[in-house]
Amino acid sequence: MQESIIKIFPKHLRDVLNACQVNGDCLEEIRLRIRQPLLFFYGNEEWFLDTERKMLTKRKEQAYVVTKEDLEQMFSYLSHYSFYAYEDEIRQGYLTLEGGHRVGLAGQAVMENEQVKSMRYIYFMNIRVAKEKKDCAKKIIPYILHQDSIYNTLLVSPPGVGKTTYLRDTVRLLSNGGNLMEGLRVSVIDERSEIAACHLGMPQNDVGIRTDVLDGCDKAKGMLMVLRSMSPQVIAVDELGGEEDYRAVEKVLYSGSHILGTIHAKNMEELEQKPYFGHWLKTHIFERFVLLKKSEGGTHYFEIYDKDFKQLC
Repeated sequence: MQESIIKIFPKHLRDVLNACQVNGDCLEEIRLRIRQPLLFFYGNEEWFLDTERKMLTKRKEQAYVVTKEDLEQMFSYLSHYSFYAYEDEIRQGYLTLEGGHRVGLAGQAVMENEQVKSMRYIYFMNIRVAKEKKDCAKKIIPYILHQDSIYNTLLVSPPGVGKTTYLRDTVRLLSNGGNLMEGLRVSVIDERSEIAACHLGMPQNDVGIRTDVLDGCDKAKGMLMVLRSMSPQVIAVDELGGEEDYRAVEKVLYSGSHILGTIHAKNMEELEQKPYFGHWLKTHIFERFVLLKKSEGGTHYFEIYDKDFKQLC
């Protein structure tokens, strides 16, 4: 497991994690909840941590139970002992580690004017292990290329299936170019620091040689900013959904740039029911849809549809 993850744990757990040699290549998530077992997720399987034997186990009765002190120490490490320095990220419910790993946070929300002002009693954490699965999107590229750019494309999936991973690799492949195409200028609007996973402004993930990153910026505002400043051929953005996102996308398309985005939906029928999406469907703003799926055994695969929802593969 990567050092950037291990070092946010309390020392007594760091020693155990180093000793039991957790396989970081297959690890997807680590879940910590106050007074509940520490859980490790590999695909569709969950494992507990046995601190006495220094190993992962399937036996719940041997599981290490997360304490209040564990979580308080971890939050101190995550925030570098300065809550206020990371207040904006905490308000969004996550912090990003070096290496692109994302720590989701939950606790008691502090509200002001119907907005989340801050968070306290942060006793629930979800460490999502960042992975660069290079070339996972290679078979998608031929279906989305169009003339000297791409079709406006949406990657569609329910949470946890890998849409951000596929988006990242698609950005990298388009940016670098190859036998099928010249490299394209891509601007990534990385609102939650998940695509390029910038740490102190530097991308931790490979997003290609012709890619510019606007990190931590609101999607709708960011799309219009890079449109004016970076002259992108393609703008990549994760998790479209709000009304402002839809308005910004239309402005981008009218400018001559193309959109590569993602959206939550478990199938094409659910996608059609999305707010504001009906207008896009009627006007054929998006011309390619990549529906990402995951089998019960954990294998990833995809289906591709055209603007009329006709399946291409």
